[in-house]
Amino acid sequence: MIGPASSFHGLGLASVAVSRLGRADTVRSVTAESELAGFIARFAPEMQRRIRGCRAKLEARFPDAVQMVYDNYNFLVIGFGPTRRASDAILSLAAHARGVNLCFLQRGPELPDPTSILRGSGKVVRTVALDSPDDLDRPDVGALIEVALRLATTPMDASDNGDLVIKSVSAKQRPRR
Repeated sequence: MIGPASSFHGLGLASVAVSRLGRADTVRSVTAESELAGFIARFAPEMQRRIRGCRAKLEARFPDAVQMVYDNYNFLVIGFGPTRRASDAILSLAAHARGVNLCFLQRGPELPDPTSILRGSGKVVRTVALDSPDDLDRPDVGALIEVALRLATTPMDASDNGDLVIKSVSAKQRPRR
């Protein structure tokens, strides 16, 4: 345990801290990106590729979006929004052992769905199953994304940085493989 009188000296990724007992302990600083990589690594290899590919497509489309990560009991969720406020997130990827969903987080029931790909019956959110990252390039999915962006409370282009934030990690989780 590191006491209040301890000091940290920036030595790259590993730092040395001296505890109250006079021992030197190695303290590793973890970046949000490496922590997210660890969350994704818990999935089967095919799901890892799908999650990374879907995230890469959304990052390319929204390079200035704030990404908020929630590694909760049922899903690994990566929300995309203009701010760090969860309620401002417009889209998210929700990954579980058997698939990845694109979630429309604001006014989902109002989205026009002529091809009937939206799932869900709640008052706010609708989802689309993504069998591959290429599904994000489909015209019907693209049209839903465009309408969701127009309906958003805070526009995505209001973002001024492409930040990645780990918002929460559940101690207990369903198996990811």
